[in-house]
Amino acid sequence: MIDINNESGEEVDEKRLVQLARFAMDLLHIHSEAELSIVLVDEDTMATYHEKFMDEPGPTDVLSFPMDELRPGEPGRDLPNGMLGDIVLCPAVTARQAADTGRTPEQEADYLLIHGLLHLLGFDHAEPAEKAIMFGLNDQIIEAWTKKRSEHV
Repeated sequence: MIDINNESGEEVDEKRLVQLARFAMDLLHIHSEAELSIVLVDEDTMATYHEKFMDEPGPTDVLSFPMDELRPGEPGRDLPNGMLGDIVLCPAVTARQAADTGRTPEQEADYLLIHGLLHLLGFDHAEPAEKAIMFGLNDQIIEAWTKKRSEHV
């Protein structure tokens, strides 16, 4: 189950974000009933969370708060089920940094949603080897999502 709550005051394609999250969870072999919460917040709220939970000043683009420490499943095995946790996105920050990444604001939000989801699943990017794995997987999921969407247009 995927819940999305837009508290940002920004217009966001919430349906697309939920579809992308479901698509990624399916690719990563996560149970269809696993719970995920996506919260879209304004810059002040994100700055408060960033300082409180990461001890960093100012707003950031995405934060992840894992719950049951689920990990990607494997085909042919029981799929992991439980509470993935919360992904908090700040659309205002995402839109601003999109130009720096060469993406549209929508593409940047998609990329960061997957980034947040991978953090919920235990991926990290503190070390170069971890970063290569996480960002590579992030790129693969976005590429598969983009291909799927272009086939339906």
